[in-house]
Amino acid sequence: MRYFAILILTVIPFLANAQEWEDQQVFGTQSAPYSLRILSSTDTSFFVPIIESFIAQRPDVSVEYLVTGTADLYARFRQNPDKFDVVISSAMDLQLKLANDGFAQRLDDLTHPDWAQWRSSLFAFTTEPAAIVINTAAFDGLAIPATRQDLIEVLRENAELFQGKVGTYDVRQSGLGYLFATQDARASETFWRLMEVIGSLEAQLYCCSGEMIDDLAEGRILVAYNVLGSYALARADIKDMLTVILPSDFPTMMMRSAFVSNSTSDRILAESFVSHLIRLQSEGSVEDFPLPPLNAFQDTSGRSSISLEPALMAYLDRLKQQIFIREWESAIIQNQ
Repeated sequence: MRYFAILILTVIPFLANAQEWEDQQVFGTQSAPYSLRILSSTDTSFFVPIIESFIAQRPDVSVEYLVTGTADLYARFRQNPDKFDVVISSAMDLQLKLANDGFAQRLDDLTHPDWAQWRSSLFAFTTEPAAIVINTAAFDGLAIPATRQDLIEVLRENAELFQGKVGTYDVRQSGLGYLFATQDARASETFWRLMEVIGSLEAQLYCCSGEMIDDLAEGRILVAYNVLGSYALARADIKDMLTVILPSDFPTMMMRSAFVSNSTSDRILAESFVSHLIRLQSEGSVEDFPLPPLNAFQDTSGRSSISLEPALMAYLDRLKQQIFIREWESAIIQNQ
């Protein structure tokens, strides 16, 4: 089973139907004459103020917000694009693939920076870093890693402490995890050395950032690699337990994006929600928009480290995907 790969682009259709939603909530009154169905990979807690402020402007609208993982979101939407009005995901490559394949409505009336959109159909609205997050108490007396090489060294030098206590995404199940991993591998060979070290420590594999953060706080793991920094920083209840590290050797940052389904039954309403989302990220307060806006982590060029461009889809080629996942399994799973 070592080389069994769950390919994101070939998820068996019935699995998507069989799975329950991670969360499903309805906002607004049931008697509202208009309704909007949003398919998202973003935890509901981040979108509550965004949706509530939208409904405050449109009390005649109810919003159903459905949450699932990035790979499952991609599979579900491809199967039933007419069941959803707006699609929101952190997996930039999968979002771009859907838009490229004609699933996204072109919205020519929206004003947005060229680097944060693709063909007026896919719109980025956050910039969020992949981070190293550690259980602060566990590193008492140890050097806090500033780079991936630093992390390799501290894990090697304290192997007994970190055995079974390092977590990262399972790239076979997480679209965002796969995106982060492929971008890391493109940027530096350090990624593969780090995966081998983490693998030798019997890595714990996760579908989602939220689960990794929960386990960090509980001490079930002591280090999480490539976890979403925005999710960790948002957890005020455990902020004193965790340290969020943005590696200084090279940044890996994604842009969360949204598009209107080309099969939506109410294009104008769906477009108005995406427009509201874009406006809030640039003008809203932290209370109104609790995610990092587009300008939160810009470099001097004004662009994030992962660009919204067709090159993102290169690793979605089935052969490349199989090869990458086999190499990842060889490094991370080892004798498990």
